[in-house]
Amino acid sequence: MSSPAATLTAPSPALDAPTTPIEPRKALVDSMKPLLVDVALPLAAYYALKAAGLGTFGALAWSSVVPAVRTVWSAVRERRLNGLAALMVSVNAVSLLLGLMSGDPRLMLLKDSAVSSVIGLTFLVTALRGRPMLSAGLRPWLTRGEAAKTAAWERLSAGSPAFHRAEIRFSAVWGCALLTECAVRAVGAYTVPVETMVWAGTVLMVASMFLAFLVSGRIAVAPMERMIAAETATAKNH
Repeated sequence: MSSPAATLTAPSPALDAPTTPIEPRKALVDSMKPLLVDVALPLAAYYALKAAGLGTFGALAWSSVVPAVRTVWSAVRERRLNGLAALMVSVNAVSLLLGLMSGDPRLMLLKDSAVSSVIGLTFLVTALRGRPMLSAGLRPWLTRGEAAKTAAWERLSAGSPAFHRAEIRFSAVWGCALLTECAVRAVGAYTVPVETMVWAGTVLMVASMFLAFLVSGRIAVAPMERMIAAETATAKNH
């Protein structure tokens, strides 16, 4: 199945891309498309394959291919593979290979924990180093492609300690959420029946994403939005 990290791997707009206004509703719809592919389709594929007579291990293996194919296809289409996408594909491929070699369905379930843990740890490390990995993906959301807000982001990111701390908090929250999800999923993979863990893992993923959105929105996104609005207003008055 898929992991929260998979929904975060769609290539982000290039930082030097032309800044055109982005309608918020369209941006929200576009952001849900990877979630549909990475969560709903693998889950549906698993139960469809089981209904067709495929074994548990085979159904898990084939349904796990969907998110990886989506990530690779996005990279080919955009002609660019960002660091996060490359990391997820690499870990997913290695974990899938180990699962195929062992033939253990529980190891296949554990594969998603491996992906989440590596991605989550990467988020935390980049945050601790002061170069939060998720800032590139967050910027288009907060600036909406508007030139004034984009310029405000650049000034704040370069010269405002408070803004930079909020950037770090955003990546740190997601890193902690993914690592926590990984730990719970790993325990479940070897203590809960496989058939139960297939759908329970999806519930766990959605819950971890919801909490990450909620917490990061309160302690990072909202303060950054206020700072961008204030900086934009200040620039217009000068």
